[in-house]
Amino acid sequence: MSAESTVSEPGRPAAANAASQPMQRARRAAIAGGVGTFVEGYDFSSYGYLSVFIAPLFFPNHDPVVSLLLTLVVFATAYVARPLGGIAFGLLGDRVDRGKVLVATILCMGVSTTLLGLLPANSTIGITATVLLIVLRLVQGFSVGAEVAGAATFVSEAAPDEAKSRFGAFNPAGAPLGFGVAAAVAGLVSLLTTAAQMAEWGWRIPFLLAFPLTLVSFAIRRRITAEAHPVEQAAKRTSLLDVVRLGWLPILKGAGLSAAVNGTAYFGLTYVSIHLIQRLGYPKTGVYWVTTAVVVLTALLMIPAGRLGDRWGLPRLGAIGLAGYLVVTWAGMWLMGQGNLALAGLAFLVIMSNSALLQVTGYSLSPELYPRPIRFTATSLGWNIGVVVAGGTAPVICVWLVEATGSTLAPAFFVMSAAVVGLVALAAIAAGPRPGRTGD
Repeated sequence: MSAESTVSEPGRPAAANAASQPMQRARRAAIAGGVGTFVEGYDFSSYGYLSVFIAPLFFPNHDPVVSLLLTLVVFATAYVARPLGGIAFGLLGDRVDRGKVLVATILCMGVSTTLLGLLPANSTIGITATVLLIVLRLVQGFSVGAEVAGAATFVSEAAPDEAKSRFGAFNPAGAPLGFGVAAAVAGLVSLLTTAAQMAEWGWRIPFLLAFPLTLVSFAIRRRITAEAHPVEQAAKRTSLLDVVRLGWLPILKGAGLSAAVNGTAYFGLTYVSIHLIQRLGYPKTGVYWVTTAVVVLTALLMIPAGRLGDRWGLPRLGAIGLAGYLVVTWAGMWLMGQGNLALAGLAFLVIMSNSALLQVTGYSLSPELYPRPIRFTATSLGWNIGVVVAGGTAPVICVWLVEATGSTLAPAFFVMSAAVVGLVALAAIAAGPRPGRTGD
């Protein structure tokens, strides 16, 4: 045994050093998870923020609303691939190595996003452009389908029970920071280019910036994920049938929680900016900056929310966030329509502050529902079912609600419905076992 393993500083006993090692390991895992979800968030959300520019290039139509809807349908198709990616990568993570899977997801997402920035438009190669756009979005969905569950599982297994929420908060904080930076980049490019330049080539820049971000995150994650917990011998024979047979009930609970987390989050992260620009007529550049500020502040709120989750309990923390959505969403949507962008931004922030509590709950609580041999795959299944049902469809449903009702307040019904589903799921989770909190 080396001297470093017994004494790290004068007057500090070896027992204290040994006790600090799990916290240090958890901290490193949280960094690896947060960095990865940041890049995934940036890559995945750039499409949503730039959809108003992508629509006429890849879905030309005399009606701009139809073009936008088709573009958002492609946004939603990526969510169809998420469960498939979650299953494929999840089984590899349970059977082989969680760390290697997390490195692979970063590479898949980064390459597909970079290629989006290089894709010729419909006017150049015809329908092939639209087909390639769909294929690349499917690859993105396949990758991100494993990212959330993998990062959440990796951090949860590294953290002690009393700090799972504190360190688990880095994963959801990374994702909206990625969304915020994506909005900032879109806003900056929009500011520095003319409307014609932005429509012609400026929209490509945010996608191309994914390449250097991917290289940096790959280097960080590859080094830290080498510390992933070894796979148990029994897990090496785990099949999808085993996962469903052993975990169908917690998967159902996890799907309900995920539907609430992602339905409410993607309402704010992808739909609101479209709503402010397309429906309420606010300037694009101003909306991008407001979105950036709101999303970044929401992400920063997740760090103290993680500590509250360890203190209050994750089900209670999530219930507070869901109740908040029920209370403020309708009024917030009304304030957005008053013609004042600053007031709209404040209303947006109040709504999204609930997401800070709810996302910490979802990311930290989901892996706790399953035993280790099936944890990665089961977490992926539960999470991605909820994402497909409520996350990827959120912007499409919200656009449709406004069209069908003629009311710009109608999307509030979607958010409030998702919140009710989440409250039911949290009640079921609180009443049942959580194998991930047994110190395994």
